[in-house]
Amino acid sequence: MAPAFRLSLKAKVSDNMSHLMVDFAQERRMLQALKFLPVPSAPVINLAESLVADNCVTLVWRMPDEDSKIDHYVLEYRRTNFEGPPRLKEDQPWMVVEGIRQTEYTLTGLKFDMKYMNFRVKACNKAVAGEFSEPVTLETPAFMFRLDASTSHQNLRVDDLSVEWDAMGGKVQDIKAREKDGKGRTASPVNSPARGTPSPKRIPSGRGGRDRFTAESYTVLGDTLIDGGEHYWEVHYEPDSKAFGVGVAYRSLGRFEQLGKTAASWCLHINNWLQVSFTAKHANKAKVLDAPVPDCLGVHCDFHQGLLSFYNARTKQLLHTFKAKFTQPLLPAFTVWCGSFQVTTGLQVPSSVRCLQKRGSATSSSNTSLT
Repeated sequence: MAPAFRLSLKAKVSDNMSHLMVDFAQERRMLQALKFLPVPSAPVINLAESLVADNCVTLVWRMPDEDSKIDHYVLEYRRTNFEGPPRLKEDQPWMVVEGIRQTEYTLTGLKFDMKYMNFRVKACNKAVAGEFSEPVTLETPAFMFRLDASTSHQNLRVDDLSVEWDAMGGKVQDIKAREKDGKGRTASPVNSPARGTPSPKRIPSGRGGRDRFTAESYTVLGDTLIDGGEHYWEVHYEPDSKAFGVGVAYRSLGRFEQLGKTAASWCLHINNWLQVSFTAKHANKAKVLDAPVPDCLGVHCDFHQGLLSFYNARTKQLLHTFKAKFTQPLLPAFTVWCGSFQVTTGLQVPSSVRCLQKRGSATSSSNTSLT
């Protein structure tokens, strides 16, 4: 018995010492005054009001019965490539958000590098947590790709989604290092075991031998084809880069061809060498853009509409739109000379970009096509 409880007991003995009694009256009153909180019911997630947009997920739920004793909620979520109810064994751990006071919560700044996300919620009062809700699975559509190191120029050092120009031949040094470590081609993004099940649109890694791009075509391509729908990605380049370009290209782009100088590619090009220029290029035609040069560019490709638009990724200002009839699947394409850049994928098309396209608010100077 607890010391405080033990000290409060009062022993009473009868006159003839035949009975010994303990008075529990005070303790009985204390126990009767206690109020126990019930275990909260499991919440119910409202799929109709939950929303996935702009790389954010808003989850809405309700309690099956009114409970004024609820103090807060706990939300758990994890990424998965499997549709339907969450599996018992999953590679990704549950991520936890505690202390939610309302019956909805928005997760922001997510990177959708898997097809789905699982969610579950439980309610807590000041004494105990209830059971989790029935888990739900939401689709998180986004364009996910990596840079295909096998397509890069020998002077480009490719590391996942980062590229650095190396005058000493970064690609050659990386290949030699992998061979020395006995890793062979397994370090290529396409062949990496961490990639899991490959997408049917993901192109196989190129064969060894001569370089995919050479001479002054300092180019690297993405590893996933675009043959329909809308897609969006962003790229941040080092402002001190002497030259940088981002856009799309057909797989038929020649090994000596530079982005924007043939009919097989479209790009925005930034030149910081000798004189600064900011241009949109296609089929060896260039249009000078009258806009500040951002350090982070957003690329929006609507394949069926034949639209390729470039934005300031931070302000979503439209910089230029190409109008074309794409006759072949496209690949994200990049070029850099004496500099570096980093690509961000797993992004949804921002709502502001969709609105701009639907309203047709692009000015005539920004959406003039180069054909």
